[in-house]
Amino acid sequence: MTADAPAIRDFYAAVVGCETSAVPMGTFEDFCLHPAPDSPQLPPKIASICHALGTNAAFPSAWQVCITVAKSEASVATATSRRDTVSKPAVTMGASGLYAVIQVPSGAFCGLFEYPAPASK
Repeated sequence: MTADAPAIRDFYAAVVGCETSAVPMGTFEDFCLHPAPDSPQLPPKIASICHALGTNAAFPSAWQVCITVAKSEASVATATSRRDTVSKPAVTMGASGLYAVIQVPSGAFCGLFEYPAPASK
């Protein structure tokens, strides 16, 4: 989360040598960082850069661990039942999937990300 997502996007693109793509978020865009085509890295996405706007405004400017889950809403319900704090309920991130943020018992924030189901053929 950051107050100037485009500047941070450009910084990491230059330093890490990655490509970027926009993630439409309604009135603004967040960004994903992807390995360069000639990179030996296998994951399709390195990281995301988010504006500190709306429900993200309360989060500190910091890297946040984001864990892929099968069902983000079920994971949020489990966190709630364990008395963890849900800081951001599951929301759609463009065509990327669902994203939620919880605050774990230690006080740290953790993102939960659910990839969209593959398109039927």
